[in-house]
Amino acid sequence: MKPIAFDYARPRELGEALACLARHGDDARVLAGGQSLAPMLNLRKVRPGLLVDVNDVAGLDGLRYEGRTLEVGATVRQRRLELDPLVRARFPLLADAIPLIGRIPIRNRGTLAGSLVHADPAAELPTVAVASGAELTVASAHGARTVAAERFFTGRHRTALATGELVTAVRFTAPPPRTGQAWVESSRRYADLALVGVACEVTLTGDGDVERAAVVCAGVAERPWRAPAASYDELPRAAAEQCAAADD
Repeated sequence: MKPIAFDYARPRELGEALACLARHGDDARVLAGGQSLAPMLNLRKVRPGLLVDVNDVAGLDGLRYEGRTLEVGATVRQRRLELDPLVRARFPLLADAIPLIGRIPIRNRGTLAGSLVHADPAAELPTVAVASGAELTVASAHGARTVAAERFFTGRHRTALATGELVTAVRFTAPPPRTGQAWVESSRRYADLALVGVACEVTLTGDGDVERAAVVCAGVAERPWRAPAASYDELPRAAAEQCAAADD
């Protein structure tokens, strides 16, 4: 099966892209990497009248560090993040999760922002964004706003994006001192979507006690699922019980 016929726009300025989205409303879809959108077009699960290709939009391909903050533009490829030495050094969850997203040709084209907008609850990056406390910059013809990743995902393939809005950047803050992060997932085979993925973060006090611990899971609910507050010793059991309940 092939997509239905659609119009195509390739703007070079953000204002032009936002104007296209404003004019066409729900009939428009944004193309960045296309690794999720292209199959959906081919299967006719989405039927846009207009495809807005943002790959030439100035300023969306930036990867910027400022202090402990990393800002990832909407068209930055996953492979670029995977190979960036500062990402590997300062953002362990991203560094752990990105190499498990499909295969290298997928990561060569796929974008971080595109994966978040696609909002597959089994995908790595939405869960990593929630666990990391990431923030998304969302723009429209009427202005810009910031949305916390925790509030961005509203269900399976559903987000807080309104008609005419575009994610322009995603910001991550490096974990504080004495913090460890890790991503672990189980899948049928390498490069498949995870059956379950788990993002963990633990912060220790200066005395070595657990100050804060968190677990966020992929693949167990309609959106990234945060284990309820519990003591460090109780977290693994609480996560297992909630995962079992989600399967019932």
